[in-house]
Parts: sequence; structure tokens; C-alpha cells
Amino acid sequence: MKTATKEKITFSKWDPAEYINSREDVIAFLEGAIEENDPDFLLRTIGHIARSKGMSKIAKELNIDRAGLYKALAPEGNPSFKTVFKLLDLLGLRIKVEQKST
Repeated sequence: MKTATKEKITFSKWDPAEYINSREDVIAFLEGAIEENDPDFLLRTIGHIARSKGMSKIAKELNIDRAGLYKALAPEGNPSFKTVFKLLDLLGLRIKVEQKST
């Protein structure tokens, strides 16, 4: 009787930034995050989008250092509205407000 050999299964950390490849991906990702109604989740999502575009490039265009941008978008970060708006503008995005459905 043959004994089955066990194959070792390995997992790698999933990085959402690797899957944001198009304008449509960015919009869908942000809309999904907004639906969660969680500001921390939204900031992490914006961080993933920024990383997908290149943090060094974005930090340079925002006139802040790369480490500062990472810190602002980290889970414990607390970026100002000004930083978030500047980042969204740089990404070609803006915030739109609509009435909630009841």
C-alpha cells in the first residue's frame, strides 16, 4: 500500500495594490471602501491605491517625504483632510456627496 505524501502549501501575503491596474479598478475599489462606511478602511484603501501608483512619485508630487506619506496612510495615521484631498486630486479623483437611501 502506498502512503500519500503531504505537499507543503505556502501562502503569500495578498497585496491589493498589485491588483489595481486601471482607472476602473481604482473607482471600484474606492466605491467599495466607501460602502463600508468606515473611515479607517477608506484611508487604507486610498493607501493601497497610492502604492499602486508609486509612493515615491506621489510623495514627491505632494511635496512630502515618502515616509511621511506612509505614516499618514497607515492604520494609526491621522492625515488631514487637506492631505487626503490633495492625494485624491493628484490621482484625478474627488469626493462626491449624495443623500443616503432610506
